[in-house]
Amino acid sequence: MKKLFLLLIVLLSLSTTAQDNKRLTKIDSLLTYLNNNNKFMGQLSIREGDKVIFEKAYGYADTETNLKANGQTKYKIGSISKTFTAVMIMQLIEEKKLKLETQLAKYYPQVKNAEKITIHNLLHHRTGIVDYLNADSTTVPTKNYSKEEMIGKISNYNSLFEPNSKYEYSNSNYYILGRIIEDVTKKTYAENLENRIIKKAQLQNTLLSPKVDTKNNESYSYNFLDDQWTKINEWDMSLAFGAGDIVSTSSDLTKFFHALFSGILVKKTSLDEMTKLEQSYGKGLLTLPFGERKFYGHTGGIEGFRSVIGYYPAEKLGVSLIVNGDNFNRNDIMIGVLSIYYKMPYQFPNLVSIKVKPEILNGYAGVYSSAQLPIKITIRNKNGEMEAQGTGQNAFTLNAINETTFVFDAASIKLIFKDKNMTLKQGGAEYLFTKD
Repeated sequence: MKKLFLLLIVLLSLSTTAQDNKRLTKIDSLLTYLNNNNKFMGQLSIREGDKVIFEKAYGYADTETNLKANGQTKYKIGSISKTFTAVMIMQLIEEKKLKLETQLAKYYPQVKNAEKITIHNLLHHRTGIVDYLNADSTTVPTKNYSKEEMIGKISNYNSLFEPNSKYEYSNSNYYILGRIIEDVTKKTYAENLENRIIKKAQLQNTLLSPKVDTKNNESYSYNFLDDQWTKINEWDMSLAFGAGDIVSTSSDLTKFFHALFSGILVKKTSLDEMTKLEQSYGKGLLTLPFGERKFYGHTGGIEGFRSVIGYYPAEKLGVSLIVNGDNFNRNDIMIGVLSIYYKMPYQFPNLVSIKVKPEILNGYAGVYSSAQLPIKITIRNKNGEMEAQGTGQNAFTLNAINETTFVFDAASIKLIFKDKNMTLKQGGAEYLFTKD
């Protein structure tokens, strides 16, 4: 009985591993599909606890030199930097060098309503300070700004509302918090980042980089214009300071969040403070719902980079996606990744497709059988698209490559119709089906 029990455990383990591999392969297929159709370039990491179970990059770090991206390619993460800034602020509060009630007037009294604005308000975007990036047309992203220029710019804004009366996202808040970190510690933001987070969380590919250095495996960002990836001009990172100036990888981001939620970076009391939401925003954290699950994380956008990190504490699951080729909705990609991860029904987006006349689709409709396989496949015209369904299986929609060839990329299936025959190609094998 003991041997039988052990055998069952081994078989179940192998079955689970096979399921996991199939799931990750499908995620890879989705991102490869998007990349092959010029909808996406970037990097994905999935971490379960201390273990990275998926890490892969797609496309190029530099299209001009044909430099392909890899798992260690570094990308600008934009506003995910705010979570790093918030963590360092909470560390200073733990060290009793700051308080949540500390007034902005202690450091920058020239800012409007500084005596009414607290560290707490800055962390939660409840200050009324104008966003120097998205609400000020005079801000030039490619210009180098000194600290004095930026603080002067922010100080000249009239307040939008009474501090702590409501939430309104503003990069100005986290620019100021980054400067306060420097003022309190008498060290640069970069030094604080290195000692307070990078070393403690053992991040390998996170840094501040004033300009992309492809020799250091850093990536440019792109938009897809006129049938080609077009490089987007770099910003001067002095502008993003504290609010969006960090460069990292998707795996480092999942490791950072695992360290944060594991007590490595801050105490539980500080983490509890960070996860308290006030009008949807915590202290450097957002909630990212997926079904009944509530992920904590943040999103980011700078130049053509789009990034997201989500962490689900109950499962110690971290998922991070960084996009450097922006031609598809980032959120839709994440929904696809998570749907596949949780084995939920998911249909690949219809990217490569032509419209086939209804009469042609109707001509293909019917039930097909093969002497090579013990299943039948039913073909239907469903609302102008071809739908296929194998015996005892879920139906799936195919994309039309031409009037006779249809594909389902999720399972690497290709169906080719000729006369009353249908050839199914999958995994290097071919099967001939005939209409009943």
